[in-house]
Amino acid sequence: MVHVYNLHPFGSQQVVPCKLEPEQFCGGGRDALFVAAGCKVEAFAVAGQELCQPRCAFSTLGRVLRMAYSEAGDYLVAIEEKNKATFLRAYVNWRSKRTENSRVCIRMVGHNVEGSLGEAFRDQMSIVEMPLSETPLCVSCCPVKGDLLVGCTNKLVLFSLKYQSINEEFSVLDFERSLIIHVENVTPVEISFCVGHVAVMSDLEVLILKLDSDPKNGERVNSRHSQKADNPLKQTEEEGSNEMSHLESDDFVFCQKPIELLGEKSEQSGISVKLESTGLADTKYFHVQHLLYRRFSPDISLCVLSDDIKLHSLQLLPIYQTGSLTSDGKNLSQEKELLSLFCFFSLPHVGYLYMVVKSVELMSIYQYPEKCQQAVLTPQFLHVITRYGHKSGASTLLSGLSSLLSNNLQCFTVRCSAAVAREEDPYMDTTLKACPPLSMDVCALRIQLFIGLKAICHFRNHIILLTKADPKAMPERTESPKRLLSKKDTSVKIKTPPVAEAGWNLYIVNTVSPVQLYKEMVDYSNTYKTAKTQSCIHLLSEAHLLVRAALMDAGQLEPGEKAELLEALRESCGHLGDCYSRLDTQHSHLALPYYKMSGLSMAEVLSRMDWTLEDEPQKYEKGLIFYINHSLYENLDEELSEELAAKVAQMFYVVEPKQLPHVLSSPSMKNIDPATALSYLRKLDTSGLSSILVTLTKAAMALRMGDVDTHRSEMKRYSEMKLVCGFILEPRLLVQQRQGQTVPTRLALHLRDAQPGLLVAAVLGLQKNSKIGIEEADSFFKVLCGKDEDTIPQLLVDFWEAQLVACLPDAVLQELCFKLTSQYIWRLSKRQPPDTTPLQTSEDLINACSHYGLIYPWVHVLISSDSLADRNYTEDLSKLQSLVCGPSFDIASIIPFLEPLSEDTAAGLSVHVLCRTRLKEYEQCIDTLLDRCPEAVIPYANHELKEENRTLWWKKLLPELCQRIKCGGEKYPLYLSSLKETLSVVAGELELRDFLRVLPEDGSAAFFLPYLLYCSRRKSLT
Repeated sequence: MVHVYNLHPFGSQQVVPCKLEPEQFCGGGRDALFVAAGCKVEAFAVAGQELCQPRCAFSTLGRVLRMAYSEAGDYLVAIEEKNKATFLRAYVNWRSKRTENSRVCIRMVGHNVEGSLGEAFRDQMSIVEMPLSETPLCVSCCPVKGDLLVGCTNKLVLFSLKYQSINEEFSVLDFERSLIIHVENVTPVEISFCVGHVAVMSDLEVLILKLDSDPKNGERVNSRHSQKADNPLKQTEEEGSNEMSHLESDDFVFCQKPIELLGEKSEQSGISVKLESTGLADTKYFHVQHLLYRRFSPDISLCVLSDDIKLHSLQLLPIYQTGSLTSDGKNLSQEKELLSLFCFFSLPHVGYLYMVVKSVELMSIYQYPEKCQQAVLTPQFLHVITRYGHKSGASTLLSGLSSLLSNNLQCFTVRCSAAVAREEDPYMDTTLKACPPLSMDVCALRIQLFIGLKAICHFRNHIILLTKADPKAMPERTESPKRLLSKKDTSVKIKTPPVAEAGWNLYIVNTVSPVQLYKEMVDYSNTYKTAKTQSCIHLLSEAHLLVRAALMDAGQLEPGEKAELLEALRESCGHLGDCYSRLDTQHSHLALPYYKMSGLSMAEVLSRMDWTLEDEPQKYEKGLIFYINHSLYENLDEELSEELAAKVAQMFYVVEPKQLPHVLSSPSMKNIDPATALSYLRKLDTSGLSSILVTLTKAAMALRMGDVDTHRSEMKRYSEMKLVCGFILEPRLLVQQRQGQTVPTRLALHLRDAQPGLLVAAVLGLQKNSKIGIEEADSFFKVLCGKDEDTIPQLLVDFWEAQLVACLPDAVLQELCFKLTSQYIWRLSKRQPPDTTPLQTSEDLINACSHYGLIYPWVHVLISSDSLADRNYTEDLSKLQSLVCGPSFDIASIIPFLEPLSEDTAAGLSVHVLCRTRLKEYEQCIDTLLDRCPEAVIPYANHELKEENRTLWWKKLLPELCQRIKCGGEKYPLYLSSLKETLSVVAGELELRDFLRVLPEDGSAAFFLPYLLYCSRRKSLT
């Protein structure tokens, strides 16, 4: 369905001062307009709203049949006819032609220009002759690279644009015939070429190809990509044609079946395509990729002539972005980046718009109310000229009148900007960004009456129209040609042309600025706002796409113009957000991304609402509820006023009572009156939602009111485990984000002092359920306890210990162990007690957590010699020793950090010896213990020197004890006692002969004899 509006996309109008009736015309570039009449081409300068001024004129070889202008290379190409012969010529450097009689250089394509002659080309126009073996039928220039494609019967010839360098300062534009595309059984009526994409159109067929320059993607040049013998579609058609040949053509009308083939299926069209390289350089294109084939069948029920059912207006439209803008608005690059490509073609009563870059997709179908003569596609609009088609038997009396008033210039919207937005932005169609859908109905913004419209072309914001009234239908001319636009259109400004001949005119109609048309569309949409219809959304969506299309080519915009368009884009997003938030539609969720794109704050959005009615569920549409709910969840750095917060609470109490506890926990609702919030919570029916969450929210609000008794009574209603589950449902009851910083709530501050165990368990539950990150949790406890980044509060240590007890994944286990050991070592080295009482003792951790191991017995002997009065110091030491004794900790990682913990103390010595033992440095540990604590040597050996390490009893410990006994000293009794126990162990392990070998040679026989007898007696018993 096509929506029709009465807007004003057309602005000022002027007449081109042509001397002869135009036969062909085209425009392009910044300001170039060419008009061909007879054997002459006139060039005009079109500059904004100023009058069109003649620039130059030059003669052609013959009558111009087709012509096209290329902005890349700034040249004009024409197909000319003289004496029934057809020629292809390119007019280069035409801006240098001052007068009609100025000198002109004519050269053959590919001809090398000598340096002495090249300088003459600098200030004169050149005509490049391009001979062809076949008659040229149509031409097309690539708008990006300037290459030229020529259509002939059964073939397309590609001329690549190049430059011949004359010297360092000057080069001459030239062409190279680089490729021939053989297209079997196709006579092109129109062609279009853009960045390797080729569109070919015959009377009722359209074929779109892509020339691929990557040889890996397909076969080499000269390969045939679709063979007639292998094509089932072609075989069927050939069999049908054989049957038709037996029938008389005068009795029947045979029509081929209409068909549409997209992507790879289009290779089944039966059209054979073959590439033939003709360039001197390496072949640029290696492979042909079929994108689209569509064939139409004439509607014979209309009983009209064949000329009335032909395709026309083939066009490839590239959408590209010129460079990029820096923050100061300056262009970084002027290279054009192709974003997307679209193809348009039309039948007399319907037009088709396809997207053909990454995927081939039919985007829009345009149903014309009248017969279409010609159409031009732009990134923003589709401009169509139509005329009324008479049915057979129509009154001849009415036909004369209708021919006078039957021509219209129609302006339709297009979906190009919507397609490009989705190709360009991966966040499109999410909760972050939105864009009107491709499937949205197109609309006609304006149907403008003209007399005798014959042809149309377009460049920049100019529409060029050729009109020629039928003299038989105009017995008396009552209106001047300069008044062809509607008299009711007050926005049109007419400029008097210097030359205007009767019967025909060539008009330049300027389209209004996108911002001006956008504002008119917004004003027009206000007529639908109170009715709450889809028409308001549709028209605002069209306005949004209009601004998007104008912004796609940012390199052509002035900084001020771009800023104005960006402001219009944000404003349009706000209008669309209003529509989706107020109207009950299936797409109400789109209010969220549109409001985000508008840049409006939540308070500004709420201020746009109508709050006149009270307590009516139907007042609050689901789009508004969806937006506010998501906005409150996203931790926006915005605090609503007390009044707005109360209205939001009332809204959710009425419409979404289940969400009320979550809403009240949002940082944006900080200013709500707690008494008001508590009154809504008490009236809630908790049968359909979590009563624990409601209880916690009540407790938080009571605490904000200073009602500690109510807070305590609410907190006592459930066990600690259930309260933890409630905090998991709504983490913002404890921790919130403001301006990127973690901020504890008032409830968390209260629990820190009153129920620290519950607080630690709750944060641990949040972490295990991915509601809070590791670093965020650490930051939370530091802020909660008022510590800076370098200070670790005891509550954070309690949290780390609770994490170990909860058995976290191995990925974070080592980091957590490192944090704890570092903190234990720092406290022991500084004799720094914890700032609060630890929640768990070392014994609790050993019993509850496998990562805390039983402390080795010899450690207790080692530290018994050191009297430790401070219980907290003892606890930290026991936890550190237990963690080192556990199975999970990587000991090597902590060794560099043991330096602050001195070995001069028994505590420090125990940790150092423990770490060396875990690293299997037993001999060093034995030496250390013999020097520092001999009484711990035998317990150490009994615990550590087992299995493969048992040989250290006689290889290390026995010789060391014997040596120290010889030296005597204060520790002689301890060494002697240890020696006796060592000899008992060794005598029980070794054979008598081996035992004798390990004994010292200068030892007393009487001392060692009992151990020798024990070893010998053990041998006789076994």
